Amino acid sequence: MIDQKHTAALTALLSDKGIVTGGMDVAAYQTGARYDQGRASIVLRPQTTEEVSAAVSYCVKNGIVLIPQSGNTGLVSGSTPDTTGAQAVLSLDRMTTRFDLDLDNRSLRADAGLRLSDVNQKLEKHGLFFPIDLGADPRLGGMLATNTGGSRFLKYGDVRRNTLGIKVVLADEDGTILDLTCELRKNNTGIDWKQVFIGTSGSFGIITECVLNIEPLPKQVATAYLVPSSGAHVMPLLRAMEDRLGAYLSAFEGISKNSITAALDHVPSLKNPFQGGNVPEYVILAEISRTWETREGEQSLDAVLEAVLAEIWETEEAPLADAFVGPAHEMWSLRHALSEGVKHSGKLIAFDLSFRRGDIMAFCDRMKADMPQAFADVTICDFGHIGDGGVHFNLVVPKDSASASDTDFERRLRDWVFAVAVQDFNGSFSAEHAIGRKNQAYYDLYTQQKIKDMAQGLKAITSPGELGAVRFG
Repeated sequence: MIDQKHTAALTALLSDKGIVTGGMDVAAYQTGARYDQGRASIVLRPQTTEEVSAAVSYCVKNGIVLIPQSGNTGLVSGSTPDTTGAQAVLSLDRMTTRFDLDLDNRSLRADAGLRLSDVNQKLEKHGLFFPIDLGADPRLGGMLATNTGGSRFLKYGDVRRNTLGIKVVLADEDGTILDLTCELRKNNTGIDWKQVFIGTSGSFGIITECVLNIEPLPKQVATAYLVPSSGAHVMPLLRAMEDRLGAYLSAFEGISKNSITAALDHVPSLKNPFQGGNVPEYVILAEISRTWETREGEQSLDAVLEAVLAEIWETEEAPLADAFVGPAHEMWSLRHALSEGVKHSGKLIAFDLSFRRGDIMAFCDRMKADMPQAFADVTICDFGHIGDGGVHFNLVVPKDSASASDTDFERRLRDWVFAVAVQDFNGSFSAEHAIGRKNQAYYDLYTQQKIKDMAQGLKAITSPGELGAVRFG
């Protein structure tokens, strides 16, 4: 544990409210959203960028390892301490004051500790939102540190695309504050330094403030469940919808039968929307949206979607076997229940993978064919963002199986799935969850040495102190 003299010095810098040292209060900062349970020597809760700077400076000078933590909703052990009890957590949960909205620039300058739900609640009264749609409710700093994507990436892109500027504290002896809070959309004056810190899991610096691009809230939305004629018809169906709907298309989410069944079993309030209760082998949740109210004489979006689907149905390729348009809140409620449903089906071993769009279904078909021979106990429950190439490849092992508690089994399973995804399909082992301790070994294995050397060099320049759970070198 941390020496008492350090606790006293850090308390003087941050006040009693800025320090948590033990008991139940520490538990939330040590426990991850899914797997990990660490042990923190101390939790630091600064309220301003200047307090972050002071705390970081002290920790670097005294060799205290810092783990930056935002909303702690990540799934790869990137925001919690290890089990040694020697690491300190620096939480952003008190950094929630600044919220400066610029309607003319359609941008928001905000503290990094604000939760996504709070941001969107404040923006809603202005008809705006930050267009990153997630199942969790993270804080802004963590969203930037991990470059989150979400269900509407297809239309709005990821956090990187929607960030105009940041303020960041470097882990050096001065706790240097780097002000990159540019509010310009065009600024081609050299290296875009904010991108060095976005997506690097807090290891290059702690983001304390951000300037975000915000978008008009959709005023019209139409959703449908689509049943493709086969797995091979998923991509032709997506292309047909993109050709006919253009920028209207905001989501194209693929969901397997096993995932839907798990959600329906776990959440009794969910309505089974399929005829006779028979869940298809694979379903697409498609959404289209417009940002204005329906105009006089204008076709409703439901009618637009129905007309497009009828047109696709009659094409020679016929990629669509069945479809029905329904209320958006009902259709999305099933999609948002998938993670919880799968998690309660057994021992969950989750993967966040990314492929060229045309390779997703081929990868899933390969896994369905090979999994029974390679790992007989495993059930595949996949779903994901087909429109942008991402798939949440969830594997469930029965809780009463010996494999459920076998760490070597999980390691062999992960090694095999990642090898197929990365080596055979040129995919990514982390689509939107970043690295973290859970994926560290695969970063080490699959990253070119020169890139690791460059990353290590940037880390030495920006934050030479012990910062973050990830080792990029």
